[in-house]
Amino acid sequence: MDATPAYSLVTPAVPEWLNKGDNAWQMTAATLVGIQSMPGLVVLYASIVKKKWAVNSAFMALYAFAAVLICWVLVGFRMAFGDELLPFWGKGAPALGQKYLVHQAKVPETLIRPWYPMASLVYFQFTFAAITTILLAGSVLGRMNIKAWMVFVPLWLVFCYTVGAFSLWGGGFLYHWGAIDYSGGYVIHLSSGISGFTAAYWVGPRLKSDRERFPPNNVLLMLAGAGLLWMGWSGFNGGAPYAANVDASIAVINTNISAATSLLVWTSLDVVFFGKPSVIGAVQGMMTGLACITPGAGLVQSWAAIVYGILSGSIPWVSMMILHKKSSLLQKVDDTLGVFHTHAVAGLLGGLLTGLLAEPDLCALILKNPHTRGAFYGSEGWVQFLKQLAAATFVIGWNVVSTTIICLGIKLFIPLRMPDEQLVIGDDAVHGEEAYALWGDGEKYDPTKHGWHASLHSDTAPSPYINNGARGVTINL
Repeated sequence: MDATPAYSLVTPAVPEWLNKGDNAWQMTAATLVGIQSMPGLVVLYASIVKKKWAVNSAFMALYAFAAVLICWVLVGFRMAFGDELLPFWGKGAPALGQKYLVHQAKVPETLIRPWYPMASLVYFQFTFAAITTILLAGSVLGRMNIKAWMVFVPLWLVFCYTVGAFSLWGGGFLYHWGAIDYSGGYVIHLSSGISGFTAAYWVGPRLKSDRERFPPNNVLLMLAGAGLLWMGWSGFNGGAPYAANVDASIAVINTNISAATSLLVWTSLDVVFFGKPSVIGAVQGMMTGLACITPGAGLVQSWAAIVYGILSGSIPWVSMMILHKKSSLLQKVDDTLGVFHTHAVAGLLGGLLTGLLAEPDLCALILKNPHTRGAFYGSEGWVQFLKQLAAATFVIGWNVVSTTIICLGIKLFIPLRMPDEQLVIGDDAVHGEEAYALWGDGEKYDPTKHGWHASLHSDTAPSPYINNGARGVTINL
């Protein structure tokens, strides 16, 4: 009798090239990243905004998740990870055929060939494309015309996201040049932050009353969304090596170290300068720590992850709380959730830190050039730092130009901003639905009549995050 266990037999469903462990981890990692968006950011956006925008904010994220998936399998995936069309763009084609999806995964313009089916890679990369678009939405919450958003999402995915993804991950010119973006510091965070800021400029600001006072409608629910985001990041960075290997483990521990350090530093700064810790501030610090470590999660030592966390908890804090007040451009552009600070600044910071702190032996585990290193490990590493700077410049420039063209193109047919009469009312006017019906339509309730809300109207100074206009405050350092 054949003693070979059944699970080791080669069958059509288990071909010779399939590594079950890698495939199981990749699908798990993809699911974790998907949960960051659905329900993570859906819940976070619904709760961190003013009550009258809860439904609209959640729907913008929900719609983007669904729309990106369909665009991704129709054309987007192969524009980002397919055969080269231009040095920065792949040839668009569907990723729907059975023969395409069941064969061993590969990225044609690279040496990457994971030990699982193409279907797993297509879905994993979709979750990255989706969360990038949803992060961008954070800049335009509370006033962007929902119909304009429905058009914006597929256009931005095709003409903006796929370019960064192909250039840095899919075998484009930045990939072959040796620029590093381990899991999306540039492709995801820098892109979403810059494009979100650009879109916010063209869409225009919220109502003055909303911009000056924008309290979250449910802080505890906001924490639940933030928790899903943090825990999902283990799949975000842990799935980047495309295998259940040593580098994935390093990426997961570094991700959590950076997030925790950044949260503590941000909270400490809030206590020092404002006299009290802020839950919203802690979430911002968590976010910057996660975004900052992403471009180098599996390439730096764990002590370096603490460095990432210290700097990501302080530099974006200064950018948001001090420089914002001093910059006329930052003051003019109404970036609702401060995505520029939490993602663009943090993502750029992380990419540059990777050019300094990338450890040679860890780089050799995964990168095309086994001799890659940061400047901290030898003078030749300064070349890597300059590559990181140049790659960031390209990503910033492309996102500014392409997002501008997309917004101006949509504006020819659909107003980018809701009319003021809708902005006054909110969800009820836009969707005919409300998150909470207890106080009636939109902002027609009187918050002074409800005891739970009294703290926001007491003599105690509110959190600096409650007043969106106070994102930049004057601090004498």
